Amino acid sequence: MAVLKVKFTKTRRGKLAQVLWILNWISVVTGLIIFGLGLFLKIEIKKRSELMISGDIHSVPNMLIAVGIIACIINFFGGKICYDSLDVNKFSRWKLFMLPYIICTFFFTFCVFAGAIMCYTMRNELESALYRGLKDALKYYKDTDIPGRCFLKSTIDLLQIEYQCCGNNGFRDWFEIQWISIRYLDMSSKEITDRFKSNVDGKYLLDGVPFSCCNPNSPRPCIQFQITNNSAHYNYDYLTEELNIWLRGCRQALLEYFDNLMQSIGLTVLLIWLFELSVLTGVRYLQTAMENVLMLGDPESESHGWLLQNSCMETAKHNIQIIKNLGKANQISTLTGISDPNVDIPRADYGPDNVPPNSIPTDS
Repeated sequence: MAVLKVKFTKTRRGKLAQVLWILNWISVVTGLIIFGLGLFLKIEIKKRSELMISGDIHSVPNMLIAVGIIACIINFFGGKICYDSLDVNKFSRWKLFMLPYIICTFFFTFCVFAGAIMCYTMRNELESALYRGLKDALKYYKDTDIPGRCFLKSTIDLLQIEYQCCGNNGFRDWFEIQWISIRYLDMSSKEITDRFKSNVDGKYLLDGVPFSCCNPNSPRPCIQFQITNNSAHYNYDYLTEELNIWLRGCRQALLEYFDNLMQSIGLTVLLIWLFELSVLTGVRYLQTAMENVLMLGDPESESHGWLLQNSCMETAKHNIQIIKNLGKANQISTLTGISDPNVDIPRADYGPDNVPPNSIPTDS
């Protein structure tokens, strides 16, 4: 029994073909939107590439770009098919092509859905890439005279100012690294040499942060050094001075930005997937209705359209049987011409005695 069977008159078939022609051209635009979203996401990730350890984070934008291009191509041909379906004679040229086209489009819509899901599942990879990338970037903050690293200071400073953040996890990350280059330290000063000697790794560590961590909303001048030493500053308590420096880490700030971006892109792609699925459903109805018209031979007659010619269970059994038959056929050796004796090769059914009609009986 056909699944979701619908009767179509000639007028309804024509209107369905016209609507699907328009929807396919709209789908070309949605394909461009998916392509644009993937390209935008790739650019945004590329802009922060020096702050990330590259992993699988480029798989999502690459997937969206590929899906967008394929969407434009598939829906362009879909629009041509629907336009030709207004004429039964023109549709007959597409008859053999229709089923493979629908199957390919079905798998394509699955790829669109997969792209939407990937937008919601890349958070862990993104967080890991940001954590390791920011950790290395802060470590090389002082290397302004080393080729390949000289840009990291300005990158980190602009990042902390733009996203109102400080450090990787927080401002205390700056306490664990030497972020002041040795070329700007007076090595003849006993205070500085003692600080080098007091550290096991021989680094110049201090409880201070770069100027870009300062919060301009603070009512007092920014305190960058001896942040945790209350006695070093008048009327100061670092536990209550929330406006002195940014308390949020840059990893969290960037993760929130990309999270919002990915959720917006994922929702957009998911809506486009629902739209593509509805167009595919309409094309399937148009295909079955037009094929039934060709079988009847009367362009003016009514015809039925459906999603599946048989029930879901019957369709699954039929496909499984086809696969089994293909597996048996593969057991036949094409090189020697000798077949597997355990495999029954189907014989043509010529009648009750399986005798070809043109064969001449011989006397026993």
